[in-house]
Amino acid sequence: MASEAALGAVVAEGPYFDELAVGQVFRSAPGVTLTSGLADAHRAIVGGRLALALDAALCADVTHTASAIPPFAPPNVVWDVAIGQSTVVTHHVKANLFYRGLVFRRTPRIGDTLRTTTEVVALRQNKSRPGRRPTGLAVLRITTVDQHGRGVLDFWRCAMLPLRDADLATGHADDTGIVGTQPTPAELAAVVDGWDLKPFAELVAGPRFTDLAVGQTWRVGGGDVVSSAPELARLTLNVAQVHHDGAAAGGRRLVYGGHTIGIAFAQVTRALPSLVTVAGWEGCDHTGPVHEGDTLRGEVTVEGLTPLVTGGGLARLRCLVRADAEAPNVGAPNVETPDTETPGIEALGAPARDVLDWRFFAVFP
Repeated sequence: MASEAALGAVVAEGPYFDELAVGQVFRSAPGVTLTSGLADAHRAIVGGRLALALDAALCADVTHTASAIPPFAPPNVVWDVAIGQSTVVTHHVKANLFYRGLVFRRTPRIGDTLRTTTEVVALRQNKSRPGRRPTGLAVLRITTVDQHGRGVLDFWRCAMLPLRDADLATGHADDTGIVGTQPTPAELAAVVDGWDLKPFAELVAGPRFTDLAVGQTWRVGGGDVVSSAPELARLTLNVAQVHHDGAAAGGRRLVYGGHTIGIAFAQVTRALPSLVTVAGWEGCDHTGPVHEGDTLRGEVTVEGLTPLVTGGGLARLRCLVRADAEAPNVGAPNVETPDTETPGIEALGAPARDVLDWRFFAVFP
């Protein structure tokens, strides 16, 4: 029998861009059962004060279920697991360009199991750049169901992947800009179908839907440091190399985009404690890289309001996040125009940079 050395070791890795084809489907990621331990570990890393996910009795009152039934899993835990399961396709990812059309088909509870299918729906090879390894864009449709096959999430993700064969012209030229659809008002409203928001409104502080107005903006005082980045990636089955291996990321690990979103969402729930849940996303763009040790500062603005027939309503929110570097930059001169509006930026001596533009739909009582 030939030795392993003679045969050569098999490398366990995901596909490169030139190994993908439109229509390919990946189901190799294991299912994940949502547990209170998983949710607690996730909250320890990104934060989160969503009342309905923390207060089991309140969740039972709002959803007309027995108090013995587990509460809902935090929505950002759910989408982080779904994204993590999809990384079997994006092991070699260099960047995530966007997420589109994420909508909850149902809200899973602690104890439910998530299973995700990832389909390649569009491919576009990028123009070659001198001195750079060639890359391409892969748009993936990510569909997540529970242990009974009931839909949980459905959305599109665009990832930039390198080619294995640097000299290959794949001919892939799909228009990635037209892929994906936005959730309809009916789809978003269905997330809370059958819920009674009155007990929530009676107990939880913060603005009601009727208090909100287009153009209102909130900013949380103080920033939140990014920590335990590889741990969050492992927790959610995210195997993208750039989040674990500095060499794969060009010398410094990149923070998983959902980590940035999770901290942003925690800041939103501090500013708007009456937020019931997230029904879906309009879109999310990662406008700059985030590294462990960065401090994130966000602001959230109301961009649209749609009342629900049963009371309360949907607010279309836009969350913009900036990052500044950690302590080693203290005292260094600013090389860009300093941010004079965000407290703490100048004190760090590092120029703030835009890192996230997230548009989503939230339910308010």
